[in-house]
Amino acid sequence: MKRLLGLKDKRMSFGFKLMISYLVFALTPTAVVGMIAYQSSVHSIKEQTRVNLSGTLEQMRDNIDYKSSEIKRSSDQLFYDLTVQKLLRTYKEGWTSYDSLQNYMLPTLQNIMLRASGKLQVRLYLAEESFPEIYGELDSRNDPLNENNRFDIYHLSRIEDESWYKDLPWQANPDAIEPKVYRGEEYVWSQVENDGEFGNVSMIRRLVDFDKGKTFGILRIMVKVDALLEAADYRKLGDSSTLSVEDSEGKTMRLSGVTDNNFGETAGRQTFTIQDVLPGLGWKIIASLPQSVLEKDARHVRNLTLLVCFISTIVLIAIGIVISRYFSNGVKRVIASLNAFRSGDFGSRMEIHGADEFAQIARAFNKMSKDIDLLIQEVYLANIEKKEAELETLQAQINPHFLYNTLSSISRLAKMGEIDRLHDMVMGLAKFYRLTLNEGKTHIPVTKELEQAITYLEIQKIKHRDRIQVWYDIEPSVYGYETIKIILQPFLENALQHAFFEDEMSLKLMARREGDLIVFGIVDDGVGMSKEQLRQINDPNGVKIGYGVRNVDERIKLQYGQAYGVEFGGGQGIGTSVRITVPAIRIGGRNA
Repeated sequence: MKRLLGLKDKRMSFGFKLMISYLVFALTPTAVVGMIAYQSSVHSIKEQTRVNLSGTLEQMRDNIDYKSSEIKRSSDQLFYDLTVQKLLRTYKEGWTSYDSLQNYMLPTLQNIMLRASGKLQVRLYLAEESFPEIYGELDSRNDPLNENNRFDIYHLSRIEDESWYKDLPWQANPDAIEPKVYRGEEYVWSQVENDGEFGNVSMIRRLVDFDKGKTFGILRIMVKVDALLEAADYRKLGDSSTLSVEDSEGKTMRLSGVTDNNFGETAGRQTFTIQDVLPGLGWKIIASLPQSVLEKDARHVRNLTLLVCFISTIVLIAIGIVISRYFSNGVKRVIASLNAFRSGDFGSRMEIHGADEFAQIARAFNKMSKDIDLLIQEVYLANIEKKEAELETLQAQINPHFLYNTLSSISRLAKMGEIDRLHDMVMGLAKFYRLTLNEGKTHIPVTKELEQAITYLEIQKIKHRDRIQVWYDIEPSVYGYETIKIILQPFLENALQHAFFEDEMSLKLMARREGDLIVFGIVDDGVGMSKEQLRQINDPNGVKIGYGVRNVDERIKLQYGQAYGVEFGGGQGIGTSVRITVPAIRIGGRNA
């Protein structure tokens, strides 16, 4: 798509941005409508699923409530039988009590066992210590419900120290229960002792004297959890569902479904969950279905929505490409002209016909380009002329001063009769001025600039005798290149004027090529400059140094650009170094 829109780099073109904006405004309504339709379908399916699950859970709840109520009704036979109550409360040793126990009490308990629809065990814990205990073999390692239905009678003192007994509601908070209004509804379902180990659960019920409201015993009926919660089967909800039953403390009593009895595995799944309360037990039954199951019927709507959106996107992209290319042609022409303008081609003009906005931009740009081209030419020529005038002024300043000092030295040599040195100085002076004039040219070969600097140093060596030591490090690689004239002599003169602080001084003149640069260097061992002075001199906005030195730096930058020029180095007491860089341009104007 980027190739169709003319994108050649990582930046987005105007046409591409135009097409993106068009697609955003065109596709947004389609996406919104599709999303609303999809969400509505999912919501409808969720609501229908919720209704179905609620109905199924209600059936399970009723079945479980029926079983738990059946066990409670079985306990009612014992709980509301006044004869049994009287016997349990007032048992005394003797024939009458023994006969009542054998002929009425025990048959009643046996009848409860026989009427039970499944395996259960009844345990009576009585406060009356004179009542005889009746129980089988006590072994906590065996499941009590593995044996046939039976009942046991124990003294309440056996469990008075057990934590589960102390935690019973009427034991833990006796003040919250009004004994006189007690109607036998106080019972709890809980796993006590070893119930959890064998998968059992107990209904624990308080036996109360209706007349006095006093507890005279505890009734405990044990049943299998699976038998009690047999109706809680996940398959009634679906193969992908999970069904769990939790007690009042949040403990899982039964779990069935895709988790294979590991409910934690469902934590990372997106599920739809509903729950209901089991009234007889006070527990919760929780059903969970994966979100994917709920959305199964919505996939058709989703796929259809995606198909419509995809086709719409393809059509709108095609329309967007045509429209964006139509409108971006003018912008691309403007960009091409601006890029040419930026690269320095001020003669570039836009060719856009018509009377629209792009045509107006083209006419304004063409006029601006023409005006700027003329202005730049005028400013550039003015700067060149200014620097040439400054150079001529510099030469005019250098020539009389240098000529005066040199003639004075020639006069002293003549008086002293040093004819050879006199001859060398006169010849050097003639050569220096011949090289300086250079027929009025601004650009000269590097060899001539070096020759002029060397001639200047030779004259100074004759003048200062042995006080100046000069070394040259000139690489042949600089031959064949050109530079602007008089860029070395001002720094040599500056060093001879300001660097002396002892009777002798050494100077080194260097020239070499570094890649696409010609580098000149001048190093002295004079007084040098501090770090702060060097920082300020090298800072374009810092202090201004001598006129001739500053003139050289500005002329280089004007001719070749800001990347070239003069840079100072060294340190106080160790001398000064000057680095002068110009581009490596061969004689005749061809870059290296």
